[in-house]
Amino acid sequence: MAHVSVSRLESLLESAQLLHASLDLDNLLKHLLRTVMGRLLVTRAVIAIDAGDGPRVAMSRGVAEATLGQPFDEARATALGLRHHLPIGVPAVGLLATASPARPTVDEEERAFLEALLGIAATGISNANAHAQATRLNRDLDRKIQELRTLMELGRAFSRVNEVEEVARIFGLTVAGQWMVTRYAITVCRDGLGTVSRQQGVKLPPLATYQEAMHRLPDAALVADLEDSELRALFEAHKLCAVFSLRSGEQVCGFAALGPRPGGQSYTPADLELGAGMAAQAVVAFDNCWYFREVLDKKQYEKELAVAASIQQGLFPAALPSLSGFDVAAMNRPAQQVGGDYYDVLTLTDGDDEACLFCVADVSGKGLAASLLMSTIQATLRALLGREASLAELACRANELLFATTPGSKYATAALVLAHPHTGECRYVSGGHTESLLLRADGQRVWLGATGVPLGLFPGMVWEEVALTLREGDVLVLYSDGVSEAQTESFDEFGSERLADIVERERHRPATAITTALLDAIDEFVEGAPQFDDITLMVIKRI
Repeated sequence: MAHVSVSRLESLLESAQLLHASLDLDNLLKHLLRTVMGRLLVTRAVIAIDAGDGPRVAMSRGVAEATLGQPFDEARATALGLRHHLPIGVPAVGLLATASPARPTVDEEERAFLEALLGIAATGISNANAHAQATRLNRDLDRKIQELRTLMELGRAFSRVNEVEEVARIFGLTVAGQWMVTRYAITVCRDGLGTVSRQQGVKLPPLATYQEAMHRLPDAALVADLEDSELRALFEAHKLCAVFSLRSGEQVCGFAALGPRPGGQSYTPADLELGAGMAAQAVVAFDNCWYFREVLDKKQYEKELAVAASIQQGLFPAALPSLSGFDVAAMNRPAQQVGGDYYDVLTLTDGDDEACLFCVADVSGKGLAASLLMSTIQATLRALLGREASLAELACRANELLFATTPGSKYATAALVLAHPHTGECRYVSGGHTESLLLRADGQRVWLGATGVPLGLFPGMVWEEVALTLREGDVLVLYSDGVSEAQTESFDEFGSERLADIVERERHRPATAITTALLDAIDEFVEGAPQFDDITLMVIKRI
């Protein structure tokens, strides 16, 4: 370094103190620029700082064409009269470009002074940049901490509620408060559980009009950037600026759309990232609420089923009546908690003529509806028995009552046998029911088919009445289609002939034993396959 006079050293020391006194880059550059321009007696100068991709204009005086932040172009600077380019430090953190000095010559001592000054400034610039970067990192860290606190508080708030409507309310208030917006819309839906919508300052059309398009929403986006023109037009028409999808698994179950921020601020990528995180938390809360509601609904349904099962079991006779000349047994095994089969034995005494009505029915459907229909059939038969002249007329009357009191989709197939125990004379009516088996004592098999349509299906129907006589040793078997159609895993059916074979083999045993043998044979045949339909058996044996 060339010799520097005491006065310049004092000036250099003073500049060094000023340059290092502040970590503010603007102040540092202003002082550097003033010092250099003053010593060189120039009115035009530019300082460019290396921004990682080359030097960019950071400060200028007297050069209106130099815009802050633009890349420094040496050729253009020269064309503007900035012909002298001085590196700032070694290695250089930037450069200082000036016009030609007004003084005719710059001596070596002055050059040494400027080099020393720029070297000192380089250290100050590096310190200021490091400080600025640290400040930015701290500011970003503070923002992240605040966002994390917001997410944690949101999660705590969600954990305290179990209603979808309340989750939507908390979510809406939180996003509105986060960005201080006065317009927002929260909409979520779940198949079978309906739609929940919360809107502030905006009224979107019903979800059904754009629900299909909703599934094309990205996780987070500015409305102006939406690729789907339908959704973009919808949200823009309602002055909504940012949208976050609510995605449950692979499916979009809703969205949150926000209006403009105050003061014309835009939503930054960091805002979209935070909003997507809040939306993800909200989806978990919505899923939990829906699951909670489904569990409650399931428990309520199970409770109703238990009540229905209890009611249904009460419809079956607790014990079959003892009938002179008959040995009767019956059983029912539903495929589900509440089945659709029904059997009953009703006695009727008219003077010395004792009679009884055997009934096996199969109502349409399962569950509560089937249980209610069964109770209606029982009440109808009990009310009509003995009031109608014949079994066919009883069937006609019962059909009219059932048709008038049940929905069109509800009906029942039924096999009805009105028997006189003393004589064995019987009347038989079948409303679309499975064939009944009459096994004569001599081994003859007689199949009794339907004599009319199911009860309750159409009004004004009539049924044919079949007369038969049960003689000693004869066995009459009434059953539901769950018996003959019992299946193996490979869909092989038990069949009515197999039923007849077993009845013939067990015919000399009591009715209860025949019933048990039939049920055992069915279980053995299906080899553990799930029971897909109700099984009902009634064995009437003439003794």
